[in-house]
Amino acid sequence: MQKEHHLAWLTAVAQGDQRAFEHLYKDTSGLINAICRKMLNSPALADEALQEAYVRIWHNASDYQTDKGEVLSWMVSIARYRCLDMLRYQKVRQEEEYEETHGSEQPIMAEENSQLAHCIEALAPEQRHAIHLAYFRGFSHGEVVSHLGDPLGTVKSWIRRGLSQLKRCLGI
Repeated sequence: MQKEHHLAWLTAVAQGDQRAFEHLYKDTSGLINAICRKMLNSPALADEALQEAYVRIWHNASDYQTDKGEVLSWMVSIARYRCLDMLRYQKVRQEEEYEETHGSEQPIMAEENSQLAHCIEALAPEQRHAIHLAYFRGFSHGEVVSHLGDPLGTVKSWIRRGLSQLKRCLGI
């Protein structure tokens, strides 16, 4: 019975029905919040992840495909990926803080990083974002697609063209 309600509500959400979204949220947010809290070990971060997941659910409700699983599973995967994004961001931030306090131990690397940063800035915004997610944040192509909301072929093209342009810019 719950599955049918979830599907009906999500279908209505895809049409912009706010009341259906409220029903869906009230029925599923407890479970999804518990998953976020367990993954992030922080009530504040879990609340943030939950909010961002439901914003994404609202915007992407029409993308749900019944043949790929249940509504609740789809929603949990959106929240789970958001939690993983947040964990990756925390790790990167901790590494950056470490580097700031310990300085650059290899001046040559700093120069190469500067050149790389210059070349990355020269990329088209969509290429830069896709490459950042895939190579600097460790996303799979599927995760990049979920994060950006663009088709897999498009994302792969952006990454391939961007890497090619980076190689030319770096003289590799």
